[in-house]
Amino acid sequence: MSDKLEQLKAMTDVVADTGDIEAMKRFRPLDATTNPSLLLKAAALPGYGGMLDEAKSRAAERGGSSEEMLADSVDRFAVSVGREILSIIPGRISTEVDARLSFHGPETIERARKLIGLYENIGIARDRILIKVASTWEGIRAAELLEKENINCNLTLLFGFTQAVACADAGVFLISPFVGRIMDWYKANTDLVIEAPEDDPGVQSVTRIYNYYKQHGYNTVVMGASFRNSGQIEGLAGCDRLTISPGLMEELAADKGKLQRRLEPDTAASDEEKRAPSEADFRYDLNADAMATEKLAEGIRNFVADQVRLERLISSR
Repeated sequence: MSDKLEQLKAMTDVVADTGDIEAMKRFRPLDATTNPSLLLKAAALPGYGGMLDEAKSRAAERGGSSEEMLADSVDRFAVSVGREILSIIPGRISTEVDARLSFHGPETIERARKLIGLYENIGIARDRILIKVASTWEGIRAAELLEKENINCNLTLLFGFTQAVACADAGVFLISPFVGRIMDWYKANTDLVIEAPEDDPGVQSVTRIYNYYKQHGYNTVVMGASFRNSGQIEGLAGCDRLTISPGLMEELAADKGKLQRRLEPDTAASDEEKRAPSEADFRYDLNADAMATEKLAEGIRNFVADQVRLERLISSR
């Protein structure tokens, strides 16, 4: 019998949650996704120094204030990493908009267009790129407009059902519900005991979203993300896509047991009515969900912090 990673690939599109090019070569995922935290880790790996220096040099040529040039350097570094990854994988790379723009719709759209332009300038078509945007109201509305320009989006930092409903209604290409971070919150704030994957609130959240999307015929791709253990991944086997760290891919590849399919589009069922939340409904529902509110805010803060660390690293070179 093939290992669990190969079995998973037969029922789910596997995406690499890393900026490590060597890991891409080992595991050959379909797609890959990056964010400021992963780019910061990648920048410390051998072989990335030249990309950092080139990004800084190109940003200096473009000019602007010191803050603008540093932000531009990070964008260019992200695109350079994306270019290298796309030379290995057959599918798409997700590249993230600066998290400091999470509540600025017009600026998010402008930055997304810029990232697409940087890719197109080096001969990479937009159909190989997903622009990552935080699942705030402003981010979702920006993504809705970007999709109409054939700029496909990956809505990240998604923790609550109302975020998923709004993303589907906006027609975004893909969402990334954060399984592990949902579990983290419940472990820190409740007495929840998880004895099996189906007890995991992160697995339950993605399952609920998946069933709602399939029941109502949405084309938005559900990609579980932020896994803490292989049990969470196994609990979502059959999901449209799963983005997995190299360490967990290694663990799945070493396991020769049988992997049971948990999610199936033809049998997915939801008793929740199809809806299109207004801004007021979205904000109220998100506010009512303490976990989603706290983890969204924390996620934005952490991505901003790593963006700033990356800018400092580039500035010091």
